[in-house]
Amino acid sequence: MKTQTRAVVIGGGIAGCSTLYHLTQEGWTDVVLVERDELTSGTTWHSAAQVTNFGMNQTMVGLKTHSINLYQELRDDPDYPVQYNHGDGGIRLANTEAQMDGYRHFASMARGMGVEFEVLDAAECARRHPLISTDNLLGGLWDGNDGDIDPASLCQALARRARKAGAEVYRQTDVTGLTQLKHDSWIVHTNKGDIACEVVVNACGYRVNEVGAMMGVEHPVTSMEHQYFVTDEIPGIVEAGHRMPLLRCPISDYYCRQEKNGLLLGFYEQDCKTWGMDGISPDFSNDLCPDDLDRITDVLEGAFERMPALMEVGIKNVVNGPITYTIDGAPLVGPIPGKRNAFCIIGLRAGLGEGGGHGWLLAQQIVHGEACYDTWVIDPRRFTGHATVELTALKAIEDYQNEFRFHFPNEHRPAGRFAKTTALTPVLAAEGAEFTVINGWERAEYFKPTPDFEVTHGFHFDEAFEVVAGEVAAVQNAVGLAEVNGFNRIEIAGPDAHAFLDHVICGRVTKKAGRVGLGYLLNDHGCVKAEATVANIPDGPVWYGSAAASEWHDMDWLSAHADGFDVSLRSLTNDYTILVLAGPKARDVLSAVSRADWSASAFPWLSVRRAYIGIAPAVVMSVSFSGELAYEIHVPNANLYSAYHALRGAGEAHGLRLFGARAVESMRMEKGYLHWKSDLITEFDPFETALDRFVKMDKDFVGKAALEARQAKGVGAKLVSLKVDIDTAPAHPGASLMQGGEVVGTVTSGDWGHRLGMNIAYAFVRPDLATPGTRTQIDILGQLVDAEVITPGPYDPETRLPRG
Repeated sequence: MKTQTRAVVIGGGIAGCSTLYHLTQEGWTDVVLVERDELTSGTTWHSAAQVTNFGMNQTMVGLKTHSINLYQELRDDPDYPVQYNHGDGGIRLANTEAQMDGYRHFASMARGMGVEFEVLDAAECARRHPLISTDNLLGGLWDGNDGDIDPASLCQALARRARKAGAEVYRQTDVTGLTQLKHDSWIVHTNKGDIACEVVVNACGYRVNEVGAMMGVEHPVTSMEHQYFVTDEIPGIVEAGHRMPLLRCPISDYYCRQEKNGLLLGFYEQDCKTWGMDGISPDFSNDLCPDDLDRITDVLEGAFERMPALMEVGIKNVVNGPITYTIDGAPLVGPIPGKRNAFCIIGLRAGLGEGGGHGWLLAQQIVHGEACYDTWVIDPRRFTGHATVELTALKAIEDYQNEFRFHFPNEHRPAGRFAKTTALTPVLAAEGAEFTVINGWERAEYFKPTPDFEVTHGFHFDEAFEVVAGEVAAVQNAVGLAEVNGFNRIEIAGPDAHAFLDHVICGRVTKKAGRVGLGYLLNDHGCVKAEATVANIPDGPVWYGSAAASEWHDMDWLSAHADGFDVSLRSLTNDYTILVLAGPKARDVLSAVSRADWSASAFPWLSVRRAYIGIAPAVVMSVSFSGELAYEIHVPNANLYSAYHALRGAGEAHGLRLFGARAVESMRMEKGYLHWKSDLITEFDPFETALDRFVKMDKDFVGKAALEARQAKGVGAKLVSLKVDIDTAPAHPGASLMQGGEVVGTVTSGDWGHRLGMNIAYAFVRPDLATPGTRTQIDILGQLVDAEVITPGPYDPETRLPRG
């Protein structure tokens, strides 16, 4: 066994084998995999092994497409062919118009990744799958690339190719400990000796937290028991003369695929249970949980109604094994938060179908620092300190019970709520707040007009449309107050604070005390990594502020680039909360509760100072995400209610109204302001993202050389604003822009601008279509809707209002 290697991958299931193989494909051949037992002895061996192209976003579609292409290549390898039933086709059923709208949107989104789905009516579903009934069925989504693969031969094939490229695989090798050295390399301790390496990868399936504990981390991953059974031969399958399409049914919570001349049926019962929460026996390997068919009786009855032929056949065998889940159901693939040179590929509940793509994207991150797609949707750092195993278990049960029922826009499910709250959460709830969740924080989305007010979840504008319009009007014409909790806030102190920021930000960094600036950070490929507000607090340190979801992401990036600078980084994210006071009367309200001079001359736009709001200490910034005169009031959490009470009371004389996140979203669309990981992603550089004014090529910064190389090649796409000619639905993220039957762009954000009475979208488009006045079309829920490129930020284009 080697004692020194470049990377050690721990775990011999699909996650580990795929990562090992793809590392060799990216040029790292001095790599090893260690497995405590035999390859595929964990979850992989009993997987139902379905391979679909369906995904909830473009990154997931892209990585699944890679898996399918790779598996086809392995199937056709004459030396070691893998059993892969590709192209059987698959149908996701629906019995509501809202579900059908979702399928129409997913078809539009997938088209931008070169994948074609079909939206079918009920009769066509039955024609393609002759075993199903059309009772209580509206239609479905057809995936022509759907199929299934043999788990064992797939993993052996990937390991075989990795070995041929120079990698080594050590079976029956138990990892007993992990030690990180001062220079951030690792020692992997095993029962057969130690291996020194640059990088370690946790690919340990349901044993993920046993290895996580060795490096002092707890991953938000837990396991659920999952049962399927295989039937005897079904005459209808024999008579069909072709393989049956795969079926996924959100109506009855089951799936099925052909297995020989019978069916493999898997169930997502409501009476489900977690597994392994109190530890896993070291002897549990190539093993299963006891059968419990009584638990799936309700689901089975629904399957009988959909497929009556099931009532006439027997059961050959039953499988009940653990599968892993995360808090939001998507895997954790990427850097382990707070650890250098440590990565994970875990929580792959659909590991066989997706594993080829996940290993591909992870290998790119390890070798090149970034993948070809923005991987935030699977990034382990998208969850922070609230992401415990206990919370994960609650969300895993909820996800399991809704396996084939996708989240609708603005739908926030109830399990595991109130993970992060402030003193204002119950106060705002009493005011009628409907809450959304941002990185675990409960944040007011809008304020209900009556206690029994409810919305219908779907892809069209819902009943809250007029409520949000009223909140926006209050901000535009008088004054509004909102709580923005969880905002990422990092204190940067030390003599090199500004030199450090100048190094990581691609534009000018404001150094003047009492002033605020906006900057962008690039990755080593010259593409957009982060957006930051830089505030120079008088007689104090610099505050770096960014999106709530970026808390661990940005701290990792800043820490990794602070070497050589005399700076200290300290997170204040969980110590302060922002109260946003916005509108033409905002200055009057602020002046009523603070004795400081808040006039435009004494405290102009983009200023920052310490002050008191009533008796509450605060840091106040004159910045605006709404486009109105506005103040961000950063208050220590211990004083939050005091500051809120003072502002709320003073605002009564000025018509103050509370507003929520949906009003902010509407207003930021009108102003041309961008959201991190919606419009600001690592697939595009700042020139493509219309951030030219924030880039100064006459200075050095992280990513400059790569950005110059990208400039030399020319712009590949441009971010534009669009006026959309429809008033019933927004252009949802991922929707495809079409021109002459071709995809010419992809929507990143969309919402109604209430002050302008305009449906607005942002999209990356071909550069030749980026000129204002250019007409195009967007596929919105299966309808081609006319759209026109407009100048960004049509509301108050000269930004006079925030200047007061």
